[in-house]
Amino acid sequence: MNIKKHIPNLITLINLFCGCIAIVFVSEGNYLMAFYMVCLGIFFDFFDGFFARLFKVSSPLGLQLDSLADMVTSGVAPGYVMYSMFVNSAHELGTSPAIPFLGFIVTLGSCYRLANFNIDTRQTDSFIGLPTPANALFILSLPLVLKFSDSLIILEILTNQWILLAITLCSAYILNAEIPLFSLKIKKFNLKDNALQIVFLALSFVLLLLFQFGAVPLIIIFYVLLSIVNNMFLKK
Repeated sequence: MNIKKHIPNLITLINLFCGCIAIVFVSEGNYLMAFYMVCLGIFFDFFDGFFARLFKVSSPLGLQLDSLADMVTSGVAPGYVMYSMFVNSAHELGTSPAIPFLGFIVTLGSCYRLANFNIDTRQTDSFIGLPTPANALFILSLPLVLKFSDSLIILEILTNQWILLAITLCSAYILNAEIPLFSLKIKKFNLKDNALQIVFLALSFVLLLLFQFGAVPLIIIFYVLLSIVNNMFLKK
């Protein structure tokens, strides 16, 4: 039996396992551990493809497993977090008990993107629409921003049902928007070809030092805006 061909799929299943654990932590209100487990799942999500290419054992099965694992780690988990944030805001604001279920629009948008990604041949070297792992980190970071921030403005923003709904809808949209986003892969080791990636990574590092968890949504937003600006220059 060729053990090598099973290694990438095993790594993918570990990603799925991390996503399942993250969901359990969300159900317990432990958003910090949920965030860490999603981060760990995304880490394994990167390396399953890496080892598949390294061992030259890429397969249609691996592609489907990858999407199914991402659906849990980067689809169901962030949707459940958004549902929980709606529940908390509903408890404070006395809104309809049906509203929190709108948080799972994030899950629906993630599902559509993952299915579309499998048949979209344009996304080999870059992305069109926000990748589900990036969106998951954005959503998973929101309750942590709320927890560790002393700002009353942030408290009012992230417990407002209408703002949460806007974030949910924007999340589902940006996942599937026809917006090219630059890749972080470095193919040539020179400054000219990687200037955009270097600027983004350097600023992201600075933001993480300054704002910790609060930097995560800022980094994702900056990534999208920087890609849009870059696209405008490429068209000229």
